[in-house]
Amino acid sequence: MTPRDRAALEPILRIVAETVRSRPGAAMVPGARRLVREKAAWLVELLRRSPALRAHAAAVLAARRPDARTRALAALLLSPDDGVVDAVITWLDLGRAPTADREAERHARRVADLRKRLQAERTRRAYADEDARRSRELLDEMRVAKADLEGRVAALNQRLTIEQSRWREPRTIAAGLLRTLERPPSPGDDAAARDPKNDSVAEPYTEVLRTAAADIGRTPDELLHVVRAIADPASVRPRAQAVRELDLRITPLGGDTQIGGSCLLVEAGGTRLLIDAGLRPGHPPQPPRDIGRATDGPLHGVVVTHAHNDHCGYVPALASRDPAPRILATPETVRLMPVMWADGAKLMRDRSRGFGRWGAEAPAHYGSAEIDAAARRCEEVPFGVPRRVGELTVELFPAGHILGAAGVVVRAGERRVVVTGDISGFRQESVDGYALPDSARDADLLVLESTCCGDEHDPRNLRVGDFVREVREVCQGGGRVLIPAFALGRAQEIALLLRRHLPEVPVRIDGLAVDVSTAYEMATKGSARSLSIFGGPVAVAERPAELDTFRTGVVITTSGMLRGGPVVRWAARILPEPGSALFISGYQDEESTGGRLLAHRNGTFTLHDHGREVTVPVRARITDMRLSAHADRRGLLDIADEVGAHRTMLVHGALQRQRMFREVLRIRGHDTVETTRWTAP
Repeated sequence: MTPRDRAALEPILRIVAETVRSRPGAAMVPGARRLVREKAAWLVELLRRSPALRAHAAAVLAARRPDARTRALAALLLSPDDGVVDAVITWLDLGRAPTADREAERHARRVADLRKRLQAERTRRAYADEDARRSRELLDEMRVAKADLEGRVAALNQRLTIEQSRWREPRTIAAGLLRTLERPPSPGDDAAARDPKNDSVAEPYTEVLRTAAADIGRTPDELLHVVRAIADPASVRPRAQAVRELDLRITPLGGDTQIGGSCLLVEAGGTRLLIDAGLRPGHPPQPPRDIGRATDGPLHGVVVTHAHNDHCGYVPALASRDPAPRILATPETVRLMPVMWADGAKLMRDRSRGFGRWGAEAPAHYGSAEIDAAARRCEEVPFGVPRRVGELTVELFPAGHILGAAGVVVRAGERRVVVTGDISGFRQESVDGYALPDSARDADLLVLESTCCGDEHDPRNLRVGDFVREVREVCQGGGRVLIPAFALGRAQEIALLLRRHLPEVPVRIDGLAVDVSTAYEMATKGSARSLSIFGGPVAVAERPAELDTFRTGVVITTSGMLRGGPVVRWAARILPEPGSALFISGYQDEESTGGRLLAHRNGTFTLHDHGREVTVPVRARITDMRLSAHADRRGLLDIADEVGAHRTMLVHGALQRQRMFREVLRIRGHDTVETTRWTAP
């Protein structure tokens, strides 16, 4: 049919459509124009079948005075003769139109139905994909949780093996007994006994020592002599008279003008002693910068100031290379070091595997066997009890900072050197501030840490108050607080602060912080200051379940710089929550994930977890929370004043800050030396 024929046909079909719509019951029938547009073939079929309809349409059309072409077409299509009508329908090719229209309609309905089914399938597919994604995430979380649990079990078994091995060693048993017998007597309860100006002579022996000596018919000194001979044979050998010619030398081998890899070599009279042997942070971590200078000759001992890996992390590697050096530390540090060593070995092993997949090398410095060997050789040294190592005598004193942290007084003949290690003077929930012994005063050299020598911190009670207030605000608003914390020291301090100040707020601890917190409780059990970290509102996080079900409270987890571990999984949930918060609780280097998050506190952020990337929107509040466990500039000046050393050397700090602080010390009347090799005059 040509367009002209179609135009001529339309008025005729419109009359038919109007007639159809005029019949009773046709209220739901579409309008005439729509019927002509969509049902033309059907209207033609009605005309072919009904002569009456043709007659009616002819009468109505005549009254409307159509154009000549429409009149000519109507004369044929509306003829009373059925044969004429059939002929014109065939001629105009209208006979097949109804079938074509019906096919088109069926096709359109089929297409519409298929589109609906396709959309439904797409929706079901989207739900299935989301379920599969969540299942994969849950499976991944369960695998990680299983690996964490297996790691904890392995670590506990290793620690149990270490303790069993240590206490089968006669020297270890004797050292434990010696620690008990040599413990200084506690001051009396009366004010005179506690008065430091009281010149009366105190009883030099404890009741335990006097009772034990009496039971075997010996004097306390004789009993101590026998036990010392077993624990430390060198301490009872004849000793040359101490003279100035011992030629005392101090050489920083690491952690001098940088933070990390702390290591100090002390030499006198042929004895060579290290104070600390820590790892330098990095990927992979590195030994102290000049550790080769310590191992190029005999090494008689290593004194560890505390259990942070930047001070003790290389000790197992040293112990594996040379079985001779003794390892001395406080009882608490002896118990904490294997936990930190085991975690360090696991991280080094994982990095080594990762580097190996790329054809690179990152060998681990030690493994389980080296940790076992080093732990068995550790000697527990109480505060205030001298220990002899060759021609040197060492005495540990409380340094604050973290549980078990010690400063060291090294005596070589008439010369004395005081090494603070990491030190703080304020009381914390887990440990008191430093306490200098008389042997530290007026020393020849003070080796002073300088981590925060350029900072002046607000009073600790104000910082704690701000922290508690911000946590309370978030939790009262129904949000969660995520605190990435260093596993040793910071995590326990935060948990104890929250337990004391916000007992109504639930707290969860995750990652390595769980094992260290357990070690804290075990190391202090039965002591004058027993620490209970778990209990009440504080519990171990049940991951993966609580990633989504723990909706209000505080999560303390590792790692402190967001470099990997459980903190990534928690952050992926908490960062997108507008009512929640993430508190950065300690030092962050600029390249760390925590440092980058502090610099970009909104938009989207990408977290990295052992090669896996997770990008999330940042809607939670990001807060820089400073609860340093290091003495600030004023605190370090107080220490320098109290020691009153002839010379002061700065270590464990940034070079530019050390230069400025050295000038402050000079103005205060302290003679300083460069951070390099020092020889006693």
